Amino acid sequence: MPITNAKELFDVVDAEDTVLRSETRSVVHREKLFHRAVHIFVFNSKGELYLQRRSMTKDSAPGKWVSSCSGHVDSGETYDAAAPRELAEEIGLTEPQGLVRVFKESPCKQTGYEFVWVYRCHSEGPFKLDPTEVSEGQWIKVEHLNNWIKERPRDFAWSFVYLWEKYLAL
Repeated sequence: MPITNAKELFDVVDAEDTVLRSETRSVVHREKLFHRAVHIFVFNSKGELYLQRRSMTKDSAPGKWVSSCSGHVDSGETYDAAAPRELAEEIGLTEPQGLVRVFKESPCKQTGYEFVWVYRCHSEGPFKLDPTEVSEGQWIKVEHLNNWIKERPRDFAWSFVYLWEKYLAL
């Protein structure tokens, strides 16, 4: 049975990312309302990207490989506050080096109707994974990741593949 917090509150936003109201997670997702999220790509000194595999108990993309860390922006929270919170909660990274915004993506089917700020930071790990969020993680060379996505795209969450392609195009 998927684990979700249906009572979690998210800000519902308009096409300009202006807050309209807050609503529960279940309503936001069921009605495909625009809301906010962050994705963080964590690189090590070798230029490898840390990937996480989502727990099988997640309500979306269970067992799929995704960004180093990602999550919703809570109601009343800023993107810049959500990114380090998610890093700490999901992979135990409390002191990311050089955490910076890279680009913002508008809501669409591929993002799950989320405005997404993509961040980048550096860390060597090791990480302490939250088992309710993450089943495993690994460092991967970018070239190997790109080949893996080409060969087996279904191993990954759609949102990750979409955002990774945008990142590579910068």
